Order: sequence, then C-alpha cells, then structure tokens
Amino acid sequence: MQPSPSNGMDQESYLGSHEVTLESPIDLLFDSHNPRLVELLEDGTADQENLLLMLWENMAIDELIMSISASGYFPYEPLIAIKEGGSGIVIEGNRRLAALKLLLDPNLRKKVGATGITRLKAAAIDELKKIPVVWTKRIEAWNYIGFKHVNGPVKWDSYSKAKYIAEVHNDFGISLPEIAKQIGDKHRIVQRLYRALMVIDQAERTGVYHRSRRYKSHFSFSHLYTGLDYEGISSFVNLRPASEVSRMPVPKSHLKNLGELCVWLYGDSTQELQPVVQSQNPHLRQLDEVVQSQGALMALRERMPLSVALEISYGDETVFRRALVQAKDALQKARATLSTGFDGNRGLLQLADQVSDLALDLWEEMERKVTTKTRRRKKE
Repeated sequence: MQPSPSNGMDQESYLGSHEVTLESPIDLLFDSHNPRLVELLEDGTADQENLLLMLWENMAIDELIMSISASGYFPYEPLIAIKEGGSGIVIEGNRRLAALKLLLDPNLRKKVGATGITRLKAAAIDELKKIPVVWTKRIEAWNYIGFKHVNGPVKWDSYSKAKYIAEVHNDFGISLPEIAKQIGDKHRIVQRLYRALMVIDQAERTGVYHRSRRYKSHFSFSHLYTGLDYEGISSFVNLRPASEVSRMPVPKSHLKNLGELCVWLYGDSTQELQPVVQSQNPHLRQLDEVVQSQGALMALRERMPLSVALEISYGDETVFRRALVQAKDALQKARATLSTGFDGNRGLLQLADQVSDLALDLWEEMERKVTTKTRRRKKE
C-alpha cells in the first residue's frame, strides 16, 4: 500500500508535493466514481455527457460560471486529477471542470440546456483554455479529499460521505480508525456511516431490496443511518454493532426483515407503496416503537397506517387512558368557549346530549368493573 499524505488538512503542502501541469479543460474527464455523482447516476449511465448534465442540474454550476465570468479562474486552487486508461480524470474539482467546459464549448451548453450564460470575450476565453492540474493517485489523495468533504469546508451529504469512506476502506484497505483520524472526524461517526452503507448494499446484493425501487426520487440515506442506532430497529434486523466492521452486518436469518425495513423507509414503486417514514421526525422514532410490538408489527405488515400501528404498540390500557385525558381536555376547551362559541344552535345541543350519554355509559361500565373487582377481593 502506498503512503497517503500525513496531513489531509494541509492543502498547500499536499499540492506542493505533486506534479503540476497546465491542461485544457476540454481534454479532462469527469470522475464517474465521485460519491456525489454516484448517487445521482445509480439508475443511469456514467458517460461524460450524462455526468455533465447531472452536474448542471444538481450542483449549482450556474453560480460557479457567474463567479468565473466575473473574477476569472483562481489558479491557486488547481484541479486534482489522475491518469487512468490514457485519460486525465479529475477526482477533485468536477464542479469547476463542468463550469469551464460550458464556458468554453457552446455545443455542450446546448446539449445540457445551459441557456443564459454570458458569452466571454476572446481574451477571457484564452485564459481558461489552460488551467493548473495537480497529478496524483487515488490512494494518495483520499485523506485530503476526505477531510475537505467529510468534515471540512465543502461537506458532502451523509450518503456521499459513506460512499467515500467505504471506497477508501474496501478498495485501499485503510482501517476505519485511520480514516477517522486522517479526515478529522469522530471514529464513531465513520463506523456508523460505513455500517449503514453496508446494510443497504447487503440488501441489494441479496435481492431483498434495491434503491431503484424506492417510491421517491431522493434517496434519504440519513433515515437508515439514523434508524440503525435505534434499539427497536437494530434488534428487528439483528444488526451487528458498528464496532464490528463487516460487509454483511445483517445475518441471513433477518434478511427478510431488512427488506421490510427498507420498504418502510423508502417505499416500493413496483407495488405503489409509499414509505411509512415520510419524515425523520417523528416517523422514524414511531417506527422504532412499532417494530418492538408484535401486534403493532402485524398491523404494519398488513399495510395499516403507521399511526394506527403506533396506537396498537401502546397497548389497550395506555390507549384508553390517553383517550380519556384527550376527551377531558376537549370538554374543558368547549366549556371555556361556551359563552362565545355557542349561539343556541339545536344541532350542537343535540351533539352535547350524545356526548353526555356516552360519558354516562362509559362511567357506569367502569363503575361496574370496579365494584365487581372489589367484591372478588372481599371473597378472596
């Protein structure tokens, strides 16, 4: 294994220790392994035009183009690239590369629909035709890029972070503690991100679920990443602890449960099933409570709403107590607004009469149970 930079945070020393050349942006390629692009392209092809389109549609390239058009390209922040298959692939700076390509090539602007871009003067275009590029290898750049995007100034989302951590660990053989140390992140967070990615990868490898089946276009990786730390959800899939680094964190005996969990988190477009977790708060915590109750779990499996399954998870005694408290609160609110809210409407008076009858019936039945229970105790 080749050594990696000793300090991922020291940009100047890292960039200064590698070869720098001036290259044409037109000749450089986007990185199909870039974690942010991988998420966007999981159901598509990774050709260069598609990568450029994804960058344009999702990465605010227009703002970067405006900045370069107004102030020029800043040479002190060169692109970082590798040689692969005879081509130069930019592994750090894909947004800047996209902006440069679109500024230089009107045909590319037409292909991605990049309209409204101000045409630069010839002198300004000439300045962009050759830009500084630092040449390195993936294994040498991992901690510099990792610090910048995992715990540095230009942060990735949780899925992109997890993809990068997994690539460094699985492909380069770098331990998770070493990754955490080099990128300046907490070891526990790195472990959890890696485990969550291995869980969804295991679901796909074993065929119990695939992200392409999700109901919504956005893949909310944070639902899984966060939910796996909840006791109920973790037990439901019999998850290995994050400290036990494994590419198979869920045992075979619980793969069916894993598939169910993924459907509840992300839905299933093939069955027109929406996810029961529509938002992380409060639905994820509610799901955690539901999977700890057999009755509630059965209700969820029968496709009853999460709210109904949650009520079942509380048990009849808790539901009964809550209903009484809510009824009392509602009656107190009605009593407080009686003078201004009731104008003599007979329909409302009839409704109040029905409420009175229900309350009396409920009280009489409760009284009977108390009396019967008292008599039994006396006999005993």
